[in-house]
Amino acid sequence: MELRHLEYFVAVAEERHFTRAAQRLMVSQSGLSASIRALEHELGAPLFVRSTRRVELTSAGSALLTEACRALASVRAAKEAVAAVQGLLRGTLSVGTEQCVTGVHVPGLLARFRAEHPEVEVRLRQAGSASLVDDVAAGRLDLAFVAVSGTVPEGVRLIPLAREPMVLLCHPGHPLAGAAKAEWAELGGEVFVDFHQDWGARGLTDRAFEAARTERRVALEVNDVHSLIELVGHGLGIAVVPRPIARKKQAADLVTVPLAGAEDHLWEVSAALPEDQRTGPAARRLLSYLPDTGRGTAPATAAPAHP
Repeated sequence: MELRHLEYFVAVAEERHFTRAAQRLMVSQSGLSASIRALEHELGAPLFVRSTRRVELTSAGSALLTEACRALASVRAAKEAVAAVQGLLRGTLSVGTEQCVTGVHVPGLLARFRAEHPEVEVRLRQAGSASLVDDVAAGRLDLAFVAVSGTVPEGVRLIPLAREPMVLLCHPGHPLAGAAKAEWAELGGEVFVDFHQDWGARGLTDRAFEAARTERRVALEVNDVHSLIELVGHGLGIAVVPRPIARKKQAADLVTVPLAGAEDHLWEVSAALPEDQRTGPAARRLLSYLPDTGRGTAPATAAPAHP
């Protein structure tokens, strides 16, 4: 099995289109198709269901995609390790982050890394934490800054960076705005604004309400922090958010109410990495810029969430 065949396969799987994959790889479409056919012949199974508009993975193709990404990531890490021994740091560093994490200022971190290592191409993907840890496990990301509230996939390790309590965010005119503290069980009848389900804060909030045996209604679901703040600001619902989000300047006109038992539901930001032998030199160098990563514990004073 040639690495080139795996690279072509991953490109088609990600693009879901042979022409776009060929353009991305800067190869002829006929050569790309021939490589995929050769791979299918070697494996004895079709990898794609082809149509006139797009292609979809078969069950065999889905099984191969995870292992192909891991294999290519391992090869890339091996090349980078040899370069590192020679005193060079080059290749690609693929980083993921959930929006507005605390304990690390991602733009500043990447800017410092690129200034010191211009031979390394830096790539960044922003998404929910659940999606990002899956990408780390599959080798599509070298590391990610996440707030995972559940279990992580096999082969992924977490280095804690910061912990923060969850708080209630509401409009100044809301009846809860004058409360000294809010009880989870008393919020079941409220209308909520919340993040998509693959965000770490959403998973943490869902589990907190389950623990309180309280059902709630999420009427407005968003995929970015500023939209959530704006919707709450218009009185369209209340939100349970990590404390750094409530402290953002965009939320200055809103009211923050502490939650009872918040210490039992802490939002924890971590660096998610592959297991030690799969972590490349560039990812290790980026981690060296963070405080206390050698001990694997959260720093005493967390950096603020970026605006």
